Amino acid sequence: MHMQNITSIDVNSISTAELHQILLTAVAPRPIAFASTINENGVANLSPFSFFNVFSANPPILIFSPARRVRDNTTKHTLENVQAIKEVVINIVNYPLVEQMSLTSTEYDKEVSEFKKAGLTPIKSLKVSPPRVQEAPVSFECVVDDIVELGKEGGAGNLIISRVVMIHMDNTYLDAHNKLDTKKLDLVARMGGSWYTRANEQALFEIPKPIRTKGIGVDQLPNHIFKTNILSGNDLGRLGNTEEIPTVEELNLFKQQAEVKAISAIEDAKKQIETLHHLVKKLLKENNIDAALKALFIL
Repeated sequence: MHMQNITSIDVNSISTAELHQILLTAVAPRPIAFASTINENGVANLSPFSFFNVFSANPPILIFSPARRVRDNTTKHTLENVQAIKEVVINIVNYPLVEQMSLTSTEYDKEVSEFKKAGLTPIKSLKVSPPRVQEAPVSFECVVDDIVELGKEGGAGNLIISRVVMIHMDNTYLDAHNKLDTKKLDLVARMGGSWYTRANEQALFEIPKPIRTKGIGVDQLPNHIFKTNILSGNDLGRLGNTEEIPTVEELNLFKQQAEVKAISAIEDAKKQIETLHHLVKKLLKENNIDAALKALFIL
């Protein structure tokens, strides 16, 4: 295992702006709540927030947080709007929408509609007053159950606890079973600074969910896994997620393969383990988990 060189920072020793930069760069990617609200005069406001996620399905709760501005401790129009009219539409952002979404983060005057400035189409909601974004792949009409103020200083968040009452899904992004299709959605997420990331098909990968099975665990793998740095933590995690250690019969059959016989014949113990680990690595890259696990247990 490699030793790390660590920079440790007491949060009280740096400015809020520096802390803000570290938090937003490290805690990423973050989904984006494209929040539509209205003020008491009926003017719609549209603004993106990456302090956002889903927190419950029953009741269906989405929470986003308009933070106080670090530079001058002022609050955002979205927060002021939901304090007055406790309703919001949270629109989901995908790649075809990302530049227009970014434009709405411009701090226009309170009576200016970001829908118009960004060239987006407002559609009347069915159960709440704020309009939804026609171009969004998914929109959630919500009532605001609570607003939790986390502080009074610049950078302090305000949790907008939003209960979903209506969902709208663009059929373009549904699969043959009328379920949302992750690959079609092409979602984007916020990174640090001015960076975003795109969850298109090239960036997606699947990992079997451990809750559906009970993996043997890394602790049940042979001790020689720690004698080289060839197998990464991800490699070991994948192997530990398998359900059963190979049986003696399975291993005896596996050992008859020429490549495995050649490794078994290597007399230098260090070279033998390194060669074996390279084989396991290769099998994992080929997604041949069963063979990779068997190979690991031949020594």
